[in-house]
Amino acid sequence: MPRFTVHVRDEWLTVPCRDPSCTIQWLGLEALKRYTKNKPDNGGIKSVKEVRFIARRCQGQGLLDADDTIEDVLEDNDFVELAIEGDTMSPDFIPSQPGASHLITSYREPESYLFLDGNSLTTTDLVNLGKGLYKIKLTQEAESKVMQSRELLDTIVKENRVVYGITTGFGKFARTVIPVSKLKELQENLVRSHSAGVGSPLSPERTRMLLALRINVLAKGYSGVSLDTLHKMIEAFNASCLSYVPEKGTVGASGDLAPLSHLALGLMGEGKMWSPKSGWADAKYVLEAHGLKPISLKPKEGLALINGTQMITSLGAEAVERAQAIARQADIIAALTLEVLKGTTKAFDSDIHELRPHPGQTEVALRFRSLLDSDHHPSEIAESHRFCDRVQDAYTMRCCPQVHGVVNDTIAFVKNIINTEINSATDNPMVFSERGETVSGGNFHGEYPAKALDFLAIGVHELASISERRIERLCNPSLSELPAFLVNEGGLNSGFMIAHCTAAALVSENKVLCHPSSVDSLSTSAATEDHVSMGGWAARKALRVVEHVEQVLSIELLAACQGIEFLRPLRTTTPLEKVYDLVRTVVKPWIKDRFMSPDIEAVHRLLLDQKVWNVAQPYIEKYCVEHIPESRPTSPTAFSLESPTSPRKRVRLE
Repeated sequence: MPRFTVHVRDEWLTVPCRDPSCTIQWLGLEALKRYTKNKPDNGGIKSVKEVRFIARRCQGQGLLDADDTIEDVLEDNDFVELAIEGDTMSPDFIPSQPGASHLITSYREPESYLFLDGNSLTTTDLVNLGKGLYKIKLTQEAESKVMQSRELLDTIVKENRVVYGITTGFGKFARTVIPVSKLKELQENLVRSHSAGVGSPLSPERTRMLLALRINVLAKGYSGVSLDTLHKMIEAFNASCLSYVPEKGTVGASGDLAPLSHLALGLMGEGKMWSPKSGWADAKYVLEAHGLKPISLKPKEGLALINGTQMITSLGAEAVERAQAIARQADIIAALTLEVLKGTTKAFDSDIHELRPHPGQTEVALRFRSLLDSDHHPSEIAESHRFCDRVQDAYTMRCCPQVHGVVNDTIAFVKNIINTEINSATDNPMVFSERGETVSGGNFHGEYPAKALDFLAIGVHELASISERRIERLCNPSLSELPAFLVNEGGLNSGFMIAHCTAAALVSENKVLCHPSSVDSLSTSAATEDHVSMGGWAARKALRVVEHVEQVLSIELLAACQGIEFLRPLRTTTPLEKVYDLVRTVVKPWIKDRFMSPDIEAVHRLLLDQKVWNVAQPYIEKYCVEHIPESRPTSPTAFSLESPTSPRKRVRLE
């Protein structure tokens, strides 16, 4: 028999339906009857039949017509929000934001599995898990290690040994021994009390990354979690049942306690959860609707679920992946700007860069040559000023290999740290089954990813800083020999005047965001945790800096393509013409002033989807193959030619 979960004010009510031909009006009235039945004063409702309400599906927020039949508009186990006329929106109801999440708008249950063993996950894999491209399974070796460590913990409890976090309190209460009869309550209290975060919830994608990463760390077999609990976490991940995790509240040591506690709280069937099917609802109802059971914590499991650097690291993984994507596309955009400004390619001569052989610098110069080399890709624009009297270009063009290059080397450095952190055991105490003992340490301290992500923000910001200066050159007629602000009938039209201001504003904002959060520390937990990393803020602001960089480069790409319009009928090189054609599939030339924000957003989406890289990549790759002495591997940076979604060989897929 179909049943539906209906949210009325502060309660979720299960309503069975024997006849699917009943209407939405019937469903609402049945829910109201159950609601008033549970209230001493009928919830202030005198007559259910007189109540006027609107019904809305939790998934997608679609309004439901009262006269529609249930079988026509709902599916079994659907979640419905009932808003009573005269009420304000229930404070327990957290509406999804349409369009804000890939999982909300286009989620399809994946068919492929990624096997986790705690040792092989990469930033690329983690981001793909966040996008919902894979489900998760454990390798047999990982399951064996998990069981061995749990057996040791069970022995410790059975023998009444005093071990931190297993039979004692936490932090300042580490010397307080807890009786065996209260060990389950101890772990539950830990999760509940530590669920003290504030702010907006992480997006579904980021919560999926957080959950996947915690599963990967537990799969290493040094945390003492039971295989049953780990399997329940995996089942929740595979069903996209995702806890409500506020983004603020972690100081990054002892790990990301608040956000990971919120993650664990939902898995316990408490607090809020989200799934593509239900939207936001009480966790117990979301789990029940997917046929899942809440986790029942065993000794040490609460601590195992919440002690680690997974929020810093999962957000850091997204930041470094996006930084890598925008860094290689920044070279393409800058090359197009150089063409529009009639710059020279002499500064990218390989002999120059062999004399200062930083890996990133060498690679960026190679990429510029692959896009601008006249022997491979004749450019009518370049030919038109071949014999001009200009000797050299401004630094914003001439020094791209040096400036963009160090950004890419920074990304490589940070990515190495984040990949190491992804596959590290970061909780406390560690359970060494082979030694038959637990050892307390400090792997939960987030200083490594915190410092790395502060460095990432400082490094990647430079792409926006130099891009904004190139936008100025494109818009300034005394520097570009193009119409002011790249528009005809200046005065009547303002063109790119304020788009450049937006770029300047974002660059200025980044200057503040680039102040490192990891230089700060505040003592917490009664001076037990007397030095912390502040890595959560380092990760969040690194993501914001990367987003600003993407937006500034979106404006430069728009401006460069508009500049091309004033150089027609001359054409640039083949790969750069392909980039121009791509942009023109989403944005028309600027003939006269119009609403500009949608254009910036459309090009930003091209960069997020790496489409600019994808159209230029074959030409870059062909050039590299033909110049083997130059293009031998120099750095594990953002220059890999593999697809951004291609699986790593070290991780099994099925």
